[in-house]
Amino acid sequence: MPIKNRFAELLPEITEWRHHLHANPELLYDTHQTSAFVADKLQAFGCDEVVTGIGRTGVVGLIKGRSDRSGRVIGLRADMDALPIEERTGLPYASATPGKMHACGHDGHTAMLLGAARYLAETRNFDGTVAVIFQPAEEGGGGGREMCADGMMEQFGIEEVYGMHNWPGQPLGSFAIRPGPFFAATDQFVITIVGRGGHAAKPHETTDPTVTASHLVLALQTIASRNADPVDQVVVSVTSFETSSTAFNVIPSSVTIKGTIRTLTKPMRTLAEERLKAIAEGVATTYGARAEIEWRPGYPSMVNHAAQTEFAAEVAAEVAGECVEAPLVMGGEDFAYMLEERPGAYILVGNGDTAPVHHPEYNFNDEAIPAGCSWWAEIVERRLPAA
Repeated sequence: MPIKNRFAELLPEITEWRHHLHANPELLYDTHQTSAFVADKLQAFGCDEVVTGIGRTGVVGLIKGRSDRSGRVIGLRADMDALPIEERTGLPYASATPGKMHACGHDGHTAMLLGAARYLAETRNFDGTVAVIFQPAEEGGGGGREMCADGMMEQFGIEEVYGMHNWPGQPLGSFAIRPGPFFAATDQFVITIVGRGGHAAKPHETTDPTVTASHLVLALQTIASRNADPVDQVVVSVTSFETSSTAFNVIPSSVTIKGTIRTLTKPMRTLAEERLKAIAEGVATTYGARAEIEWRPGYPSMVNHAAQTEFAAEVAAEVAGECVEAPLVMGGEDFAYMLEERPGAYILVGNGDTAPVHHPEYNFNDEAIPAGCSWWAEIVERRLPAA
């Protein structure tokens, strides 16, 4: 089944929804206007049930098929939140809120799932129920975790769950996916090296945390180069280096470094945490300083389930003509929490030659809407075939 004609007809209206969402971005769980917009649309489409307030500001709409002999429920998820970025697109529908922008295409994801929901509510050509899931706080807030913690999967009897993300640089409307680990676990660390400050002319009277922290920055790279199996993936990035002094002639008493560690498997995630702590303590001791270590667990690795990934790829190939293998991505994605709760798959849809996500000049490509809507609708119609 290629792109459904109905979505070509609906494209102007879905695009209008997307532009409205783009102009009115909201962050994390503060998606009150967006959630209300989504809930109002789902009600207007004739969804059998619309539930708000899941995971604080999440929305779930239930659409029942012409029959329910199968008793099965499939979940489709889109994220709704924006980013704290000042937009520089110059678009007529650019963000009307300074310092906030849909720089990752969640406006497009939400609009596409709304389009699929409208079609499914019109046709109901399936046996079972579809739960359309609109999630807040993907960008660092763990909204997927909170919706699951609220019992969403159990409340609606969701058996499988599917998600999608646009991908700049991938041909417009094409699809890419891979089974197994796909997106990385994204943990954060804060390490404060505590020494003894003093005058820069008398370094022998100090325990210089700047020197210690500088050695630590380099030593942490041995987690990847000397502790990890070379065929496994781990990225250690120190992204901040701050001292307690701003003067030229003062050796500080402390230095704080911050960063992330990204891994794809649980054993590597555990190893990276253990080695970071051991290396920090060892380097600090070597130079007579002390290390205060804070480990902040982030999103787990997002792992696609084999059977559902194969099915998702087959559907994508029918919609777009082919579905290629996606690369590993060392960025994080909190759809991981839903895939820990239920089997499912996450796919990439091409955004064409655009600015990258999280960039002030990024914009979701509206021409990808028919492909994305068709994939979601076809997931339901093929997974829950009408009797």
